[in-house]
Amino acid sequence: MARLTAVNVGMSRDVPWGGKTVHTGVCKQTGAGPRMVRRPNIDGDGQGDLGGHGGEQRAVLVHQLDSSRFWEEKPGRDDLTPGQFGENFTVDGLPDDEVCSGDRIGAALCEVTQPRVTCYRGTAHG
Repeated sequence: MARLTAVNVGMSRDVPWGGKTVHTGVCKQTGAGPRMVRRPNIDGDGQGDLGGHGGEQRAVLVHQLDSSRFWEEKPGRDDLTPGQFGENFTVDGLPDDEVCSGDRIGAALCEVTQPRVTCYRGTAHG
């Protein structure tokens, strides 16, 4: 059973990356209090590329803690926080190799519609 551990939001902004400036919404922080999830996104959250992110079928990005644990153990990082990977929901107990389209998460009745896809803008954030 998946457990929601953090809800993370952040507005899109311009950041330097690879000698250029890119517009990204990957910079997320754990939000205080409840957040309304709507068709395009979560209140207080923005996407840098609306063609590839957000919308009815991609309103929320989910990242599971086992992936964060991997990045903490293998490269030896100790600075990872919820939202670090641009996710809106940080969850525990939802392994990538077990989750399927149609799976439902939590009382808000969020349903998996697509696999998680990382874009190049995600690398622009530390």
